[in-house]
Amino acid sequence: MGAADVVPGVSGGTIAFITGIYDRLLNALKSINPSLLKVVSNEGIGGVWQRIDGAFLLCVFGGVLASILSFAHAITWCMAAYPVMLWAFFFGLILISGLHMIRQVHQWHAGTIAMLLVGMVIACAVGVLSPTSLEPEPLTLFFAGAIAICAMILPGISGSFILLMMGLYSPVIDAVKNLDLTVLAIFGVGCIGGLLSFSHMLSWLLKKHRDLAVSLLTGLMLGALGKVWPWKETLESRVNSAGEQVPLIQANVSPFNYEIITGQPAYLVESVGLMIFAIVLVGVIEGLGSKNH
Repeated sequence: MGAADVVPGVSGGTIAFITGIYDRLLNALKSINPSLLKVVSNEGIGGVWQRIDGAFLLCVFGGVLASILSFAHAITWCMAAYPVMLWAFFFGLILISGLHMIRQVHQWHAGTIAMLLVGMVIACAVGVLSPTSLEPEPLTLFFAGAIAICAMILPGISGSFILLMMGLYSPVIDAVKNLDLTVLAIFGVGCIGGLLSFSHMLSWLLKKHRDLAVSLLTGLMLGALGKVWPWKETLESRVNSAGEQVPLIQANVSPFNYEIITGQPAYLVESVGLMIFAIVLVGVIEGLGSKNH
């Protein structure tokens, strides 16, 4: 989940869903509420730990944090050095994950089909938004964390991409790489607030209207495929907060025309191989998740 959340366009929620821990994660987060004060007085800290599924949350978020700290350098390097192959891997990952989620819808009808289409439209609309440039002020970082973390636990919508749209991706990634504790603390508090509040609503939707919710989440995931298509032509660039020239507006192109249009190698064989590897990897992860049930 941590490795996925570092990359704009890929959601850690996707990984949680295909591993079969999504519902348990939401239920654990939902249990963190003011009623725990009563649990403390009656059952002590041990009761609270059991109520919130503390060991599970510690494992999940410990893994997320460790992955973000260790993969932030590697993935940002891969995005700069081998973007086509990296995006090919994530394209395959999202594609097979979306097909996996479609199978989770028990009954298809007009409502679920409509929610699938709504999700796809939302994801496509988010994908074509042009980035703004917000200053990394404390209040801005707090609300950015709250908004981004909500996207991170939604399959198909990337919290990192939301940060990119706000113009705050580079400052946050730089803070991770440089261990800027002030920026990370403010952003982290916003993440905690957003996560605890949003998990209640999402858990309720999955409990009361599961097919509709899963259809919407599937649409969000499949709609993100256009954003992570590996072969893109840059139509317009911008200078980010680090003074680097980065793509602003891009158009998807055929892998067979990519080298002619951009002058860059298409890495077609390697990219297709990575897509297949991602599909196999999801199959393995799904199998492990099924065993854990």
